[in-house]
Amino acid sequence: MTTSLPDIFQRNRLWAAQHLETDRDYFHRLSTLQKPDYLWIGCADSRVPANVITGLEPGEVFVHRNVANVVHATDMNCMSVVQYAIEHLGIRHIIICGHYGCGGVHAAMAPPGHELVDYWLDAVRATARDHADELAGLETDAARADRLCELNVRAQVRSLSHSPILQRAWERGEDIAVHGWIYGLDDGLLHDLGCDVTGAATTASG
Repeated sequence: MTTSLPDIFQRNRLWAAQHLETDRDYFHRLSTLQKPDYLWIGCADSRVPANVITGLEPGEVFVHRNVANVVHATDMNCMSVVQYAIEHLGIRHIIICGHYGCGGVHAAMAPPGHELVDYWLDAVRATARDHADELAGLETDAARADRLCELNVRAQVRSLSHSPILQRAWERGEDIAVHGWIYGLDDGLLHDLGCDVTGAATTASG
Protein backbone atom coordinates (compact mmCIF):
# COMPACT_ATOMS: atom_id res chain seq x y z
CA MET A 1 0.00 0.00 0.00
CA THR A 2 1.28 3.45 -0.92
CA THR A 3 1.79 5.79 2.03
CA SER A 4 0.16 9.18 1.53
CA LEU A 5 1.87 12.46 2.36
CA PRO A 6 -0.45 13.13 5.34
CA ASP A 7 0.36 9.62 6.60
CA ILE A 8 4.06 10.49 6.61
CA PHE A 9 3.43 13.50 8.84
CA GLN A 10 1.29 11.36 11.14
CA ARG A 11 4.00 8.72 11.37
CA ASN A 12 6.57 11.43 12.10
CA ARG A 13 4.54 12.76 15.00
CA LEU A 14 4.06 9.28 16.40
CA TRP A 15 7.79 8.58 16.09
CA ALA A 16 8.69 11.84 17.85
CA ALA A 17 6.15 11.22 20.61
CA GLN A 18 7.47 7.71 21.23
CA HIS A 19 11.01 9.02 21.66
CA LEU A 20 9.90 11.78 24.00
CA GLU A 21 7.92 9.31 26.06
CA THR A 22 11.05 7.32 26.89
CA ASP A 23 13.58 10.17 26.87
CA ARG A 24 12.41 13.77 27.27
CA ASP A 25 15.85 15.16 26.35
CA TYR A 26 16.32 13.04 23.21
CA PHE A 27 15.79 15.77 20.62
CA HIS A 28 17.50 18.43 22.73
CA ARG A 29 20.68 16.34 22.76
CA LEU A 30 20.47 15.73 19.02
CA SER A 31 20.00 19.44 18.34
CA THR A 32 23.08 20.49 20.29
CA LEU A 33 25.66 17.91 19.18
CA GLN A 34 26.52 15.81 16.14
CA LYS A 35 29.32 13.36 16.91
CA PRO A 36 28.88 10.23 14.78
CA ASP A 37 31.49 7.50 14.80
CA TYR A 38 30.96 6.42 11.20
CA LEU A 39 30.66 7.80 7.70
CA TRP A 40 28.47 5.55 5.56
CA ILE A 41 28.77 5.76 1.77
CA GLY A 42 26.04 3.58 0.36
CA CYS A 43 23.62 3.04 -2.47
CA ALA A 44 20.54 5.23 -2.83
CA ASP A 45 18.33 2.12 -3.05
CA SER A 46 15.31 2.63 -0.78
CA ARG A 47 15.73 -0.87 0.65
CA VAL A 48 19.14 -0.13 2.16
CA PRO A 49 18.71 2.69 4.72
CA ALA A 50 21.92 2.96 6.74
CA ASN A 51 20.42 3.66 10.16
CA VAL A 52 17.82 0.92 9.87
CA ILE A 53 20.03 -1.96 8.73
CA THR A 54 22.79 -1.12 11.23
CA GLY A 55 20.46 -0.49 14.14
CA LEU A 56 22.07 2.91 14.72
CA GLU A 57 20.18 5.92 16.02
CA PRO A 58 20.07 9.41 14.46
CA GLY A 59 23.34 11.14 15.27
CA GLU A 60 25.39 7.92 15.23
CA VAL A 61 26.18 7.68 11.51
CA PHE A 62 26.91 10.37 8.89
CA VAL A 63 25.46 9.27 5.55
CA HIS A 64 26.11 9.84 1.85
CA ARG A 65 24.22 7.80 -0.74
CA ASN A 66 24.16 7.64 -4.53
CA VAL A 67 23.41 5.16 -7.30
CA ALA A 68 25.68 2.10 -6.91
CA ASN A 69 27.70 3.62 -4.03
CA VAL A 70 30.22 5.13 -6.44
CA VAL A 71 33.12 7.27 -5.20
CA HIS A 72 34.61 9.71 -7.70
CA ALA A 73 37.45 11.95 -6.54
CA THR A 74 35.94 14.62 -8.83
CA ASP A 75 32.46 14.33 -7.28
CA MET A 76 32.25 17.50 -5.19
CA ASN A 77 29.17 16.26 -3.37
CA CYS A 78 30.79 13.05 -2.13
CA MET A 79 34.19 14.61 -1.47
CA SER A 80 32.63 17.46 0.51
CA VAL A 81 30.90 14.91 2.71
CA VAL A 82 34.15 13.00 3.23
CA GLN A 83 36.12 16.15 4.03
CA TYR A 84 33.49 17.39 6.49
CA ALA A 85 33.34 13.97 8.15
CA ILE A 86 37.10 13.85 8.66
CA GLU A 87 37.98 17.45 9.39
CA HIS A 88 34.91 18.63 11.32
CA LEU A 89 33.29 15.53 12.79
CA GLY A 90 36.49 13.62 13.53
CA ILE A 91 35.16 10.41 12.01
CA ARG A 92 37.67 7.56 11.98
CA HIS A 93 35.69 4.81 10.20
CA ILE A 94 34.39 5.19 6.65
CA ILE A 95 32.18 2.35 5.44
CA ILE A 96 31.49 1.88 1.75
CA CYS A 97 28.54 -0.48 1.55
CA GLY A 98 27.06 -2.01 -1.56
CA HIS A 99 24.27 -4.54 -1.78
CA TYR A 100 23.39 -7.61 -3.77
CA GLY A 101 20.67 -6.97 -6.32
CA CYS A 102 21.92 -3.43 -6.97
CA GLY A 103 20.02 -1.88 -9.87
CA GLY A 104 22.94 0.38 -10.71
CA VAL A 105 25.31 -2.57 -11.03
CA HIS A 106 22.77 -4.44 -13.18
CA ALA A 107 22.46 -1.36 -15.40
CA ALA A 108 26.24 -1.20 -15.75
CA MET A 109 26.23 -4.76 -17.10
CA ALA A 110 23.90 -3.75 -19.94
CA PRO A 111 24.95 -1.83 -23.08
CA PRO A 112 25.27 1.86 -22.17
CA GLY A 113 22.81 4.43 -23.40
CA HIS A 114 23.05 8.19 -23.31
CA GLU A 115 21.25 8.93 -20.07
CA LEU A 116 23.02 10.78 -17.26
CA VAL A 117 23.07 7.63 -15.14
CA ASP A 118 24.99 5.81 -17.89
CA TYR A 119 27.87 8.26 -17.52
CA TRP A 120 27.66 7.97 -13.73
CA LEU A 121 28.09 4.20 -13.98
CA ASP A 122 31.26 4.36 -16.11
CA ALA A 123 33.34 3.45 -13.04
CA VAL A 124 31.30 0.29 -12.48
CA ARG A 125 31.69 -0.66 -16.14
CA ALA A 126 35.44 -0.14 -15.84
CA THR A 127 35.50 -2.55 -12.91
CA ALA A 128 33.55 -5.09 -14.96
CA ARG A 129 36.08 -4.77 -17.79
CA ASP A 130 39.00 -5.16 -15.39
CA HIS A 131 37.52 -8.44 -14.12
CA ALA A 132 35.98 -9.65 -17.37
CA ASP A 133 37.65 -13.08 -17.29
CA GLU A 134 36.56 -13.77 -13.71
CA LEU A 135 32.99 -12.67 -14.38
CA ALA A 136 32.79 -14.68 -17.61
CA GLY A 137 33.76 -17.80 -15.67
CA LEU A 138 30.65 -17.63 -13.51
CA GLU A 139 27.69 -19.72 -14.60
CA THR A 140 24.73 -17.34 -14.32
CA ASP A 141 23.92 -13.68 -14.83
CA ALA A 142 22.84 -13.52 -11.19
CA ALA A 143 26.21 -14.83 -10.01
CA ARG A 144 28.02 -12.35 -12.24
CA ALA A 145 25.90 -9.48 -10.92
CA ASP A 146 26.50 -10.47 -7.29
CA ARG A 147 30.23 -10.73 -7.86
CA LEU A 148 30.31 -7.35 -9.62
CA CYS A 149 28.50 -5.84 -6.63
CA GLU A 150 31.37 -7.06 -4.44
CA LEU A 151 34.07 -5.96 -6.89
CA ASN A 152 32.46 -2.54 -7.16
CA VAL A 153 32.68 -2.03 -3.39
CA ARG A 154 36.35 -2.99 -3.45
CA ALA A 155 36.98 -0.59 -6.34
CA GLN A 156 35.28 2.27 -4.51
CA VAL A 157 37.33 1.58 -1.37
CA ARG A 158 40.46 1.93 -3.49
CA SER A 159 39.12 5.06 -5.19
CA LEU A 160 38.39 6.79 -1.90
CA SER A 161 41.68 5.67 -0.39
CA HIS A 162 43.61 7.24 -3.27
CA SER A 163 41.70 10.53 -3.04
CA PRO A 164 43.67 13.64 -2.02
CA ILE A 165 41.49 14.12 1.06
CA LEU A 166 42.32 10.68 2.49
CA GLN A 167 45.96 10.86 1.46
CA ARG A 168 46.39 14.22 3.21
CA ALA A 169 44.64 12.93 6.33
CA TRP A 170 46.97 9.95 6.52
CA GLU A 171 49.98 12.18 5.91
CA ARG A 172 48.86 14.18 8.97
CA GLY A 173 48.93 10.94 10.93
CA GLU A 174 45.18 10.64 11.32
CA ASP A 175 43.93 7.18 12.24
CA ILE A 176 41.23 6.64 9.60
CA ALA A 177 40.11 3.31 8.19
CA VAL A 178 38.08 2.69 5.03
CA HIS A 179 35.98 -0.48 5.10
CA GLY A 180 34.16 -2.36 2.34
CA TRP A 181 30.90 -4.10 3.24
CA ILE A 182 27.98 -5.60 1.36
CA TYR A 183 24.36 -6.11 2.36
CA GLY A 184 22.05 -8.97 1.43
CA LEU A 185 18.53 -7.95 0.49
CA ASP A 186 17.32 -11.52 0.87
CA ASP A 187 18.55 -12.06 4.44
CA GLY A 188 19.10 -8.55 5.85
CA LEU A 189 22.71 -9.27 6.81
CA LEU A 190 25.85 -7.21 6.39
CA HIS A 191 29.09 -8.87 5.32
CA ASP A 192 32.66 -7.57 5.60
CA LEU A 193 34.51 -7.98 2.29
CA GLY A 194 37.89 -7.84 4.01
CA CYS A 195 39.30 -4.98 1.95
CA ASP A 196 40.05 -2.46 4.70
CA VAL A 197 42.50 0.34 3.99
CA THR A 198 44.05 1.97 7.04
CA GLY A 199 46.71 4.26 5.64
CA ALA A 200 49.02 5.16 2.78
CA ALA A 201 50.95 1.89 3.11
CA THR A 202 47.88 -0.28 2.64
CA THR A 203 46.72 2.00 -0.17
CA ALA A 204 49.96 1.34 -2.04
CA SER A 205 49.69 -2.41 -1.46
CA GLY A 206 45.99 -2.54 -2.47
